[in-house]
Amino acid sequence: MDKQSKVMKDFWRGGELFVWMTASGVAISLLMVAGMLILIMANGLGQFWPGPLHQVLLKTQETVIGQKVGEEEIPHSVSPETQSGLRRFRYRVGNRDVFGSEYRWINEADILSVTRPESLASVERREWGPAYGRISIEGGTTDISPEHSWATVVTLVDRANQLRRRIEHVEREEIGAINYQIEKVRLARQALTLKSAKGSGEAEEDQRLLTQIAGLERDYVAKTDILEQLHKEAGQEVLFLTLSTGRKVRLSFDQVMAVSRPNAMTWFEKSLAYVHNLWLFVSGEPREANTEGGIFPAIFGTVLMVFLMTLAVMPFGVMAAVYLREYAKQGLLVRMVRIAVNNLAGVPSIVFGVFGLAFFVYTLGGTIDQILFPEALPNPTFGTGGILWASLTLALLTVPVVIVATEEGLSAVPRDFREGSVGLGATKFETIRHVILPCALPGILTGLILAMARAAGEVAPLMLTGVVKLAPALPLDEYLPFLHLDRKFMHLGFHIYDVGFQSPNVEAAKPMVYMTTLILILVVVLLNLAAVMLRNRLRKRFATSAV
Repeated sequence: MDKQSKVMKDFWRGGELFVWMTASGVAISLLMVAGMLILIMANGLGQFWPGPLHQVLLKTQETVIGQKVGEEEIPHSVSPETQSGLRRFRYRVGNRDVFGSEYRWINEADILSVTRPESLASVERREWGPAYGRISIEGGTTDISPEHSWATVVTLVDRANQLRRRIEHVEREEIGAINYQIEKVRLARQALTLKSAKGSGEAEEDQRLLTQIAGLERDYVAKTDILEQLHKEAGQEVLFLTLSTGRKVRLSFDQVMAVSRPNAMTWFEKSLAYVHNLWLFVSGEPREANTEGGIFPAIFGTVLMVFLMTLAVMPFGVMAAVYLREYAKQGLLVRMVRIAVNNLAGVPSIVFGVFGLAFFVYTLGGTIDQILFPEALPNPTFGTGGILWASLTLALLTVPVVIVATEEGLSAVPRDFREGSVGLGATKFETIRHVILPCALPGILTGLILAMARAAGEVAPLMLTGVVKLAPALPLDEYLPFLHLDRKFMHLGFHIYDVGFQSPNVEAAKPMVYMTTLILILVVVLLNLAAVMLRNRLRKRFATSAV
């Protein structure tokens, strides 16, 4: 008994139990993170694989065409004899504009047969989601028999996509450039009018601007004629989709994004289609209330916002930390400031959003509009939400993290470095600039990593300071000043919220939510990985210099 007591006492004193507990905590945490990632990837990445199309014949002689996306046991259907319940299958039948619902549950007991005919086709449309059925074609300018080969269908779809890209180029690039120039001249006339009210206007300049507007309007009319002709050409060819009910639906090729026959595709063809679909998701623009298409504007807006936030938070955070650690006299006031900084890190983010809306948007932005852009009033330029104000709001949100991490890095610099630098005749400023800050850079970058991780996932402040459901133009384009800080932007976090909770088609949007979440995680990981690699390189460099 005494021997067992001694063993237990040594076990407790040795701390082995604590080691096992901490190791278990780490293992459980890693399993939770891995499980989360597996769940997100399984539900997100699977949507891009061309799944087979089933033709289900029911006992009522009704035919259903769709993709099987799930199955479950029917509640309260467990039989006492077999100890198992009846099952039902969930099919995505598409054709939401015809059937009213994109999904349908079918009981296993009601199924007579399930086949996979190679003739079944999946049509990706610009609106109303996918459509499933059998395709036949009739030409607008030339008659094409329904027995024509599948290659004809693919060729017509490719031609329609080329016309669609041409239409988008005319709408956005050519007509967009004309609209931009017209607005620019209109604002110049308005500015001239404001000056004229003070007795400094000139009639000749106003007439020149009027002539320029007239020329731009003629160009606009010419481009709209070209656009109308392109739309007419794109709508000439149509296809007919025979649904499971036998009804024929007429689809214009300008509404068709892609067609495929997944049951006739080989594994290699499906792999190529999977990579292509994934690339379109990452590089494309959203459509259909953000439930279809891509998320490139949201990725671009998130990365640009984090970059601008970093440029704003690093100088102020580092300067504040240097003053508190190196210059300020340590006393009650400095302790109170540190307490205030730590408390700011715990303030709810929506509070920062309200402050950003009141100070940055209304006060600062409204003042800028009155001084620099009076000709555009009452339409605001900087007096409304934009990526600049959202970035500054998040910089204010994350500056306590940078201050605390920078102070820790500064305090970790050995005292001998300071004394050696001063002993060699350097001033305090030179010591901080050339000795202390370079050695503290790894700690400063640690604060930057934490700040980027938090800022990239924040949504509440952005909803008040500039993020939108769909941004018509990116903040970066070919027009001066190229980077338009006054424009609204899209964000991955807000995109997840919007698609997951505000979508008119929630069921179809679930894979989009998971995939956008995965992309947001990858963006945060890549940004942090770049900062970690830079921090490690600096750490090795200054460790070698110290030796």
